[in-house]
Amino acid sequence: MLIATLTACGELGDPASGFLPRGTTTGAERVTDLWIGMWIAAWGVGALVWGLTIYCVIRFRRRKDDVGLPPQLRYNVPIEILYTIVPVMMVGVVFYYTYRDEQILMDSSQTPDVIVNVVGKQWSWDFNYVGENVHDSGVQATLTGQPGDEASLPTLVLPVNKRIEFRLTSRDVIHSFWVPVFQQKLDMVPGNVNRFQVVPTSEGTFQGKCAELCGAYHATMLFNVKVVPEQEYRAHLQSLRDQGKTGYLGTDLNRELLAPHQPEAIPTRG
Repeated sequence: MLIATLTACGELGDPASGFLPRGTTTGAERVTDLWIGMWIAAWGVGALVWGLTIYCVIRFRRRKDDVGLPPQLRYNVPIEILYTIVPVMMVGVVFYYTYRDEQILMDSSQTPDVIVNVVGKQWSWDFNYVGENVHDSGVQATLTGQPGDEASLPTLVLPVNKRIEFRLTSRDVIHSFWVPVFQQKLDMVPGNVNRFQVVPTSEGTFQGKCAELCGAYHATMLFNVKVVPEQEYRAHLQSLRDQGKTGYLGTDLNRELLAPHQPEAIPTRG
């Protein structure tokens, strides 16, 4: 019943991956391993707690020949030390593995093959292909519930097996850039530049969305991610040039104004 209910909330992955979406980047396996490891630990702790609880209920239940109350103890120092130290150690282990994996996943020291400045705005997305002097822009989605709605969403095109660096900025409020199959997401904070890198390993069209409640139409802040061969990626950039989408869209634009901006508006490394 629980599985059937969850299927209504989104696409479930394989049980072996903890029902996460199938990862399509080189870092997704690390996220999946951490996720599964934490669930195994959680189930282990749960089984221990429930086991001890059931044991106490059965072992120390009141019997017919019991007279009065059982012996009353103020405290048990060894047990109190145990249930204080053990949880602290458990949290420390979780913190260690989470910190270790986060440092690896958020490392952006390698030179990327492609840099994309993703600009969040209420309630759509702009994509600046840094170094290519082209951009693509989206408008708020109109969702009818009919097949084909996804074709009207802004589409971010990326080459497969290339290192992509996302530089995330916001035009108005806090948004969050999330592609579930990348198994990574990061906030977009006005005035700040957040970045992370991925290497897409599978071709296909995937869903992207804002993961931060950003206003009345947050639910319609959707986009597509299309991972394609290098040649098709280059053809897409040329099609943007042919459409006149040259220059960059900065974070200083408002909702009524849409015009190419100068490259200086795109944050650089450092």
